[in-house]
Amino acid sequence: MDTISAAPRLTQLSHGGGCGCKIAPAVLEKILAGLPPGIVPPQLLVGMDTADDAAVYQINAQQAIVATTDFFMPIVDEPRDFGRIAATNAISDIYAMGGAPLFALAIVGMPVNVLPLTTIGEILEGGAAVCRQAGIPIAGGHTIDSTEPIYGLVVIGLVNPAHLKRNSSARPGDRLILGKAVGVGVYSAALKKDKLLAGDYETLLASTTQLNTPGPVLACLDGVHAMTDVTGFGLLGHLAEICKGSGVAARLRFADVPLLPRAAELAGAGFVTGASARNWASYGHLVRLADNLGDSARTLLTDPQTSGGLLVSCAPESVTEVLSIFLQQDFTHVSVIGEIVEGEAGIEVA
Repeated sequence: MDTISAAPRLTQLSHGGGCGCKIAPAVLEKILAGLPPGIVPPQLLVGMDTADDAAVYQINAQQAIVATTDFFMPIVDEPRDFGRIAATNAISDIYAMGGAPLFALAIVGMPVNVLPLTTIGEILEGGAAVCRQAGIPIAGGHTIDSTEPIYGLVVIGLVNPAHLKRNSSARPGDRLILGKAVGVGVYSAALKKDKLLAGDYETLLASTTQLNTPGPVLACLDGVHAMTDVTGFGLLGHLAEICKGSGVAARLRFADVPLLPRAAELAGAGFVTGASARNWASYGHLVRLADNLGDSARTLLTDPQTSGGLLVSCAPESVTEVLSIFLQQDFTHVSVIGEIVEGEAGIEVA
């Protein structure tokens, strides 16, 4: 603890934290719209067209490469925990596609004249610890001297193309299942203002460092049609991506959305990230909230999640098996939160 107390707080060195650092969905869409068309070979099974979690490139009939990159600024002050959360978040994209990770490359940007080298080392060790837990090596990486601390991973994995799960293949009648509780952004906002209790911090850490290992198992089920992970755009944002990509609508039951224990209380007290408002401004026109749901509900549904849960769209007859897989791997907050319906892309929240 001496090293940490002597060093600046990590969250005070950055203007944002975790997946809340993401560029707002509407702004990102405008940026990408200005890019000229790129090369799209037939082997590129998943590219930039559906805002999916990772790129997928087929190399033979049974194997495709899954590649992703994810990095951000600190969401917590403990260096090792920052590294663990960032690594868990990056690896999740591979699991969300139904793949198995093979190896990682580290992305490191640090204010080397501000942070002690021991602190930087602890961040990297936290990431390495999660990679060991996932059974993969960190095989290299790249470092720069930056004004804000940045850490993350490039992760490469493999998936059988027959088991690949996109975010654009949901079907009317599917049930929506969420694997983790919502409220990470709210907790991080309270932490930055020194209003998060010690027990709350442990809850935050437990959620954000839990690897989404059910992904590859779920991908083998024929009844699982679409899958993504919920991160910086919030639950509504990533569900909106499923709806737009699949050409469907969704109904969500707010009462069934799992929340971290004090998320509603903290949101009601005003602990909200700026990303939540940016998220709503980007896709709020696609959402119809019930009259009885107030600002707190909207905050939680747009709350940016860092290393959030898997969002699964599956046939009704597969719900029991999907829930069982989550529960067998200690995802105790897993819940059926709504369903996919026919209609133009949009979300109705009751």
